[in-house]
Amino acid sequence: MWKNTSTSSIGSFFVILLAVAPVGMAGAGQFTVEQVLGAPFPSQLVAARQGSRVAWVWERRGERNVWAAEGPAFAPRQVTRYHGDEGQPIAGLQISADGWTVVYARGTEANESGAVANPLSGSKAPKQQVWAIDVEAGAAGKEEPRLLGDMGCGEEGCEDIQLSPDGKWAIWPAKGKLWLAPVATGASGAGGATAARPLHELQGESSQARWSPDGKHVAFRLDRKDHSYIVVHDLEGEALHFLAPSTDRDEFPRWSPDGAWIAFIREPAVADRLPLIPVRPQPWALWAAPAATGEAREIWRSSREMNGSLPLLAESSLLFAAGGRIVFASEQNQGSRNHLYSVAAAGGAPAAPLELTPGNFDVEDVALSADGASVLYSANEHGADPADEDRRHLFRVPAAGGPPQALTRGDGIEWSPVESGDGSRGKAVLCLGSSATTPAQPYRVAAAGREPIAREALPHDFPAAQLVVPRQVIFASADGFTIHGQLFVPREAGGRQLPALVFTHGGPIRQMLLGFHYMDYYHNAYAMNQYLAGHGYVVLSVNYRLGIMYGRDFRQPPNTVWRGAAEYRDVLAGARYLQGLPMVDRRRIGLWGGSYGGFLTALGLARNSDVFAAGVDFHGVHDWSAFLPQWTELQPAAPDLKEARQLAFESSPNAAVATWRSPVLLIQGDDDRNVPFAQTRDLVPRLRERQVPFEELIFPGEIHGFLLWRSWVRAYQATADFFDRHLKPVDEKTSR
Repeated sequence: MWKNTSTSSIGSFFVILLAVAPVGMAGAGQFTVEQVLGAPFPSQLVAARQGSRVAWVWERRGERNVWAAEGPAFAPRQVTRYHGDEGQPIAGLQISADGWTVVYARGTEANESGAVANPLSGSKAPKQQVWAIDVEAGAAGKEEPRLLGDMGCGEEGCEDIQLSPDGKWAIWPAKGKLWLAPVATGASGAGGATAARPLHELQGESSQARWSPDGKHVAFRLDRKDHSYIVVHDLEGEALHFLAPSTDRDEFPRWSPDGAWIAFIREPAVADRLPLIPVRPQPWALWAAPAATGEAREIWRSSREMNGSLPLLAESSLLFAAGGRIVFASEQNQGSRNHLYSVAAAGGAPAAPLELTPGNFDVEDVALSADGASVLYSANEHGADPADEDRRHLFRVPAAGGPPQALTRGDGIEWSPVESGDGSRGKAVLCLGSSATTPAQPYRVAAAGREPIAREALPHDFPAAQLVVPRQVIFASADGFTIHGQLFVPREAGGRQLPALVFTHGGPIRQMLLGFHYMDYYHNAYAMNQYLAGHGYVVLSVNYRLGIMYGRDFRQPPNTVWRGAAEYRDVLAGARYLQGLPMVDRRRIGLWGGSYGGFLTALGLARNSDVFAAGVDFHGVHDWSAFLPQWTELQPAAPDLKEARQLAFESSPNAAVATWRSPVLLIQGDDDRNVPFAQTRDLVPRLRERQVPFEELIFPGEIHGFLLWRSWVRAYQATADFFDRHLKPVDEKTSR
C-alpha cells in the first residue's frame, strides 16, 4: 500500500524516510505502536440464562474469536479458531439459554451497493454470514462453526441475531426481511446451501425481532418509511397480527418474562415541509398490549419539551422485568440526565413512573439480573471522587424501586455487566473493565473488588509500566460551557517546553475516559495518546459539547454541528488551556482526531492555523452541505433549504480553506460507509489550489473503523512521524 505525498514544503528526503523506516521504530526505553496496540480487546459479553456460562469476542492483533468461561472458576476457553489479521469482524454474539451454543455474524455489513467490505482486496469478496458452534465441541477442537445463512445487513450495528428460548432456531434481519434458520448440526443442505428462509413477504423493512418466552411467536418492527408497526407472527398458525396500527412510528418490542404482555415505544408522526434548521423535540410514549388480545394502549407519555425527547439509549434501556414492570430510560428530569424508570404494564390510566436512579450522573449500559427482578447498569456517578464523572462503575437497583447498590468503585472503569445463572457459588456478576494503564479485560465482580478471569491476557511486551495516568482537567469554553478533558503528561519532561496535541473524539456522542475505552475505536485512540505522551508530547483529550454523560443540555446544545459548529469553541479552549501550561511550547501545538474528530481537526486547521501548527485528520467531514440530500429526503420540500445549505457550508472546513496554512495528514479508507470518501477527495484539490502542505494515507477497501489491525498500526505510526517532522526540533527527531 503506497502513501501519496503531495506537499509544497516537504522534500523527497522525508518521503524516502517514511518509505524505508520500519513500522514501530522507537528509541531506547520507548515502546512501539505495535506494543501499545497489542493487547487483546474483549467485547459483546453475554451470559446464559441457565447455568453459569458466559461468552465474548476477543480480538488479538486483528484475529477475532469467540471465547467462553463457566463458573465458578470462569477459566477462559477459546471456542472458534479463526487465524490471522483477516479484517472480518464478529458481531451480534448470542448464547443459548442453556449455554450450549453460540451464534454470531462474521463479516461487515453491506454498503449501499450491497457489497461487504474487502479490506484485503481479495479477488473473491467475503460475505457477511451467520454461524453457530457448540461451545464444548468448539473449545475441544472437535467442531468447526456451521453456516446458518447469509446476512449482509445494511447499516452499522445491524447484526441483531435472536435465539429462540429452546436454542433451536435463530432469526435475524437481512435484505429488508427476517430470516429464520435451524441452529442444530446438519442445518446446511446439499451443495452448502442453508435452510435459512424468509419469515414472511410483507412490504417494508423488518427488524428488531424478539421471541416470545414460549418460542411460539415473534414480535418485530415493520418499517414502511414514514410509519412503522409492531407485528406479532404466530409461528404455528403462520398468522400475523398488528398491534394498534396507526400513522405513527412504533419500535422496540419487548415481551414480559411470562409472555403475557408486549411493550413497545411509539413516536408520533411528523408533518412534511417542516424547516430544516430549527431543532424540534422528539416526544414519545410507552405502549403495552396483553399478548392474548393485542389491544395495545398507552401507559406513559413524555413531555413535549426538549428533555422529554426520545433518549439516546432508548432501545438498549427498554427492558421487561419480573413482576410486570417495564424499565425504560428518560432525560425528563432536573439536569436532563439519562436515568432509569419503571412502570407497571397493567393498570388503568397512564401511571407516573418510578425513578430508579436519581442523581447528577448519567446511566449507560443496562441489563436485567438473572432473575429479572433487578437491573444492572453502568454510570458515571461521582459522589466520593469527582474524577468518576470521567469513568464508569457498576450498580444494581430493584426494578420495583429501592436504593441502588454500588458493585464496583475505585480508579478503574467497568462496563457491559451481566449476571450468570446458578453455579456452585451462586449467581455471579461479570463485566468488562480497564484502568489508566491496563487495557480492557473480562472480570468477575466480587465483594473485595473486581477479579480478572484472564490473567494471562496481556502480551509479555505490553508497556503497562511505561504508560502515564492521565489527569482529569476542567476548563471553560469561550461561551461558558464547562469542558472536561484528560491530560497526558510525559513522564520525563526534562524542564524544557514540549510540543502538545489536542485530541478530539468522534461520534460526536462519545466520552473519552480516564483509562482505556470500552469501544475498540477509542481503545485504540487512548493507546495512541499514550504512545504520543511516551514520545514527548503533552496530549489533551477534549470532551467537547455534543458528547454523552454530562446531561442532554450538553449533548444537544444550540448552534452545533451543521447549524453553526459551536462545539469548535471547546476545541479552541483546549488549545488555550495548553498554551497556559508552562511545560508547553505554544508555537508547537497540533491536533488530531477521527470521524467527527477529523471534522474538528480540519476545522481547527482551516480557522486557526495561527494556533494549530499541524494536524492529522482521520476520515473527517469537510462539507456538511453535501449531506443535505439525505436531510431533504426526511423533510421533503423544506422551506429553508437554501438557508440550510448556506449554514451547513459555513459550518464546514471547506468554507475556511482560504485561511488554512498548517500542514495536514489525511487518512481514510475508500470503502468508508460512515463518512463518504468524497469528503476527502473533494478537500484535496482545494488544499492543492491554496498550496496548503498535505499528505495522504489511503487504504483501498478499508471502512470507517479500520478492519485490519495493521491498518491501525500504519495509520498511527504515520501520525507520529508526521507530528515529529512538523512539531519537534531536529535534536528531538534524531533522538527517536
